[in-house]
Amino acid sequence: MNKDHSVNIDRATKPATLEFAPVFNVAVPFVDRHCGEGRADKVAIRTNQGVEVSYRELADNVNRCGNVLLDLAPQRGDRVVLIVKDCAEFFYGFWGAIKAGLVPVPINTLLRAKDYAYILADTGCKALLYSPEYGPEVMAALAQLGSALPQSLCVEGDSDSLLALLPRASAELEPAATSAEDDCFWLYSSGSTGSPKGAVHLHRDMVVTSQCYGVEILDLNEQDVCFSAAKLFFAYGLGNGMTFPLWVGASTVLHDGRPTPQSTFETIEKFRPTLFYGVPTLYAAQLQALGSECPDLSSLRLCVSAGEALPAEIFNRWREQTGRLILDGIGSTEALHIFISNRADDFKPGSSGRAVPGYQLRITDDAGRDVPIGEPGRLWVRGGSTARCYWNNPAKSAETMVAGWLDTGDTYFQDSAGYYYYCGRNDDMIKVGGIWCSPFEIEAKLIEHDAVLEAAVVGRADGDGLVKPEAYVILKSLPESAAGIAEELRTHCKEGLAPYKYPRKFHFVSELPKTATGKIQRYKLRSPSQP
Repeated sequence: MNKDHSVNIDRATKPATLEFAPVFNVAVPFVDRHCGEGRADKVAIRTNQGVEVSYRELADNVNRCGNVLLDLAPQRGDRVVLIVKDCAEFFYGFWGAIKAGLVPVPINTLLRAKDYAYILADTGCKALLYSPEYGPEVMAALAQLGSALPQSLCVEGDSDSLLALLPRASAELEPAATSAEDDCFWLYSSGSTGSPKGAVHLHRDMVVTSQCYGVEILDLNEQDVCFSAAKLFFAYGLGNGMTFPLWVGASTVLHDGRPTPQSTFETIEKFRPTLFYGVPTLYAAQLQALGSECPDLSSLRLCVSAGEALPAEIFNRWREQTGRLILDGIGSTEALHIFISNRADDFKPGSSGRAVPGYQLRITDDAGRDVPIGEPGRLWVRGGSTARCYWNNPAKSAETMVAGWLDTGDTYFQDSAGYYYYCGRNDDMIKVGGIWCSPFEIEAKLIEHDAVLEAAVVGRADGDGLVKPEAYVILKSLPESAAGIAEELRTHCKEGLAPYKYPRKFHFVSELPKTATGKIQRYKLRSPSQP
């Protein structure tokens, strides 16, 4: 193999073997190759705003945007921060930067000025691309930075916006002569355990996730249409809504609004996607809505869930009401996408499934020794998509990324059949009476109750200083008696769990603290300010 920017895929091996050309810029196989393979006029992107972008238009606008960004950040490796909603311009900015040899850094659009200022300073970015909706927070963040401000460019608006500049820029752009092992883009962790950290990903990483998970697990092909309720700014949505469809020459549907049961149902009915990607919280809300609505979901061949483990109760109810499977899995920002997953022909409700092809797994105790089957421990993963390091954080990099293995921060156990089960974040585990207890197991039991929409469980010391489970619960409707429903839920847990695992206290709340990926931030519930 000597053709620049090519990937040789040997499908005779399981998993497929990937061989990269010495000169490899990942924008070429994901964007440029489609015109040469006969997909120039095929629609690559459809949006809820009525925009359609063909593969030819995508390639041209990626080149134009790359040239615009080079005027703002001219040095190889300069960072370009994207605070951009789910729209075609996200694609232009992300791939245009990569093709030009710059490093795009898409960040959470739900953050505030203080968070933006922190990330902008941490990246040392030279350019900033943002959607007008986020303008006030962006301007407030820039005001906090003082000197060394990045060149900022609004996506749309006046004559100096990106959309105004694109037609005036050249549609020709030679791909930067990078390699598969060069830094390509950064993603900031969602902050489920504190301040976000910038995970540095390489040019190879999106190829690995798209082939090993997108093709070999989901069986994605050119005829598929992908719709991800999870947004493009974090790893799960980036794969679902952008890299997976581009890898196989499929189409993607982008929705720039908040994902609700109504908005997702309307989008599915209108655009007829074949794959839908959500998170457990959304599936729970959709199931509640299905009690009074009958959306046409017949176009879907598969649904996918990640962000937080999917309770078996939600899996079973969704299958019963829609006739569709939800393939649950676990991934991370550091691993880029899902590395343990159920499959359409191999699934076990309540489990995360088995290892995705191309990934190795270990479960260890605190001393680094592998634990026996059935015992919980620290989950480690090794594969071709794991981040090189955390930017500007060598201590955390050395702690998390050890000899090619990535410490996921999650507690798991594997059963005798080879399926992996989530127990919670390592810091979320509760020791009750000297026995480790999984908050997720208790939460899953609570969700089985007809009155419960969502639940989160944490450990809190009682009057004697002994740690006991405590539950925060969102009910489907207000009860006549909070004390009565609390006792009913307590009995429900006692009857279905080991005796020591039932929650001693219940707090009925309207919402739970979560990251943008849907992960419950239990550390916030454990804080002294909580009741």
